[in-house]
Amino acid sequence: MLYRQLGRTGLKVSALCLGTMTFGWSADESTSHAILDAAMDAGINFIDTADVYSRWVDGNKGGESETIIGNWLKQQDRRQVVLATKVRGIMWLGPNGQGLSRMHIMQAVEDSLRRLQTDYIDLYQVHYPDDETPLDETLAALDDLVRSGKVRYVGASNYPAWLLMKSLWISEKHGYARFDCLQPHHSLLHRQEWERELQATCVDQAIGVIPYSPLAAGFLTGKYKRHDRQADTTRASSGLIQQLLPDDRAFDVLEEAERIAAAHGVPVAQVALAWQLSLPGITSPIIGARRVDQLKEVLGAVDVSLAPDEIERLNTISAGY
Repeated sequence: MLYRQLGRTGLKVSALCLGTMTFGWSADESTSHAILDAAMDAGINFIDTADVYSRWVDGNKGGESETIIGNWLKQQDRRQVVLATKVRGIMWLGPNGQGLSRMHIMQAVEDSLRRLQTDYIDLYQVHYPDDETPLDETLAALDDLVRSGKVRYVGASNYPAWLLMKSLWISEKHGYARFDCLQPHHSLLHRQEWERELQATCVDQAIGVIPYSPLAAGFLTGKYKRHDRQADTTRASSGLIQQLLPDDRAFDVLEEAERIAAAHGVPVAQVALAWQLSLPGITSPIIGARRVDQLKEVLGAVDVSLAPDEIERLNTISAGY
């Protein structure tokens, strides 16, 4: 496994991050633990989850993924795991059951720590913006968590460039712990959101980047075909898949990636990830799986070295997404 520094920090993370949204949804606890074991055996030390994963339980939302990870984590050497989770979404009923207020963050982190069965979270991320809470309130609360030792680093997800820069300015002004990681939506079929402004921002500010949905909800695994656009998958009904299935140009991108994959003798998903890993600023794409074999299919991406002309072919055919 290849390891990279997370932005400007000294933290070393694997070049692939295991996403766990499937845990408690399409993967039960025993399967989830098998996936975690396989990831660790392959050298992945970076695990990403969120408090909202994955459904309502007894009036509270989510927590299942964190609970499953916590049951596994207590059997591990905690020092070998870089654990990331997120805060922002609805976690309990009532007006303060969601958001990025000090009140919600301080309660949510205690709940996450309890479910994860750990004393600290390596990377605590705000899941998406909260327009109703001042940025300085959110950032001050996160700084307090870092100073208390409950959180080691903080990051943001789904932040536009202007809001990320504003957050960095406030942190610098007040001496708060700053966002050292960004989790954006990015893939061959969803490029502009990150590449238009965020890429330059993250490179300039030395912010680590861990993109989610790098395989476009499974579209870039090749399970969908132009002549047969149905597949047995839990993600078939997702909005992104339903958007891509009628798009012939998306199949042009997929088929070009498949040609390159055939030349390398690897699954197409590895080419999609290798392309992403070649981009300036990318630290560790987040890969998800609901079975161990799905995880093993993509692990070799870190060993795929694409030629400059292959990267250019992929850049050209996917331009505009």
